[in-house]
Amino acid sequence: MGRKSSKAKEKKQKRLEERAAMDAVCAKVDAANRLGDPLEAFPVFKKYDRNGLNVSIECKRVSGLEPATVDWAFDLTKTNMQTMYEQSEWGWKDREKREEMTDDRAWYLIAWENSSVPVAFSHFRFDVECGDEVLYCYEVQLESKVRRKGLGKFLIQILQLMANSTQMKKVMLTVFKHNHGAYQFFREALHATEAISTPPEVPSLGQLGQSGPLETGQPDAGVLLGCGGEGSGTVSPCGASSPHT
Repeated sequence: MGRKSSKAKEKKQKRLEERAAMDAVCAKVDAANRLGDPLEAFPVFKKYDRNGLNVSIECKRVSGLEPATVDWAFDLTKTNMQTMYEQSEWGWKDREKREEMTDDRAWYLIAWENSSVPVAFSHFRFDVECGDEVLYCYEVQLESKVRRKGLGKFLIQILQLMANSTQMKKVMLTVFKHNHGAYQFFREALHATEAISTPPEVPSLGQLGQSGPLETGQPDAGVLLGCGGEGSGTVSPCGASSPHT
């Protein structure tokens, strides 16, 4: 009886510790999502004026964006990505993608030319992934005229900076393996150094993640390469639906 009682106590203690650890993770995610502007403390990152570009960058919840801006972001994503989706197991579905992009938890970085013309954006969220507090990047999309000028990498650096300032453990994203240019870009931008295999049920997807200390966008990083899928709708420990589990 004594041995069984001891084991039961150990199991209970372990459960309590796991719950406390998850509560701490959720508290960090909740605190990040309560911010008015995660970029407010870093005004130097609100402007990009290199390689012939001169754009301003703002960070807002989707609820703070004008409907026309949301429509532009959706249309740009469709233009850039529909073919890639159709070559994957997912396929392209307007309704599902728009719902994902307008979810209440969605945050956006928007790059504006002349303060009035949107030319690039990133859709991201503060969320829980595999038990870790993460900044999950759903999209980085650029108009063709502003590509190959360092703006995409700059947006990734901003995501890393915000992840660091909000005590997120990782920046993560899902990328199609057959989108070779994007796959290589994100591996380099996130300093991907390590990989694990992709499960066979989603062979066309790779999930990249960067962890470790983040210092002004240059992390001393370890990396995950696994799988993720849109719309699987699993429930995270904080009670939020996570489409990338």
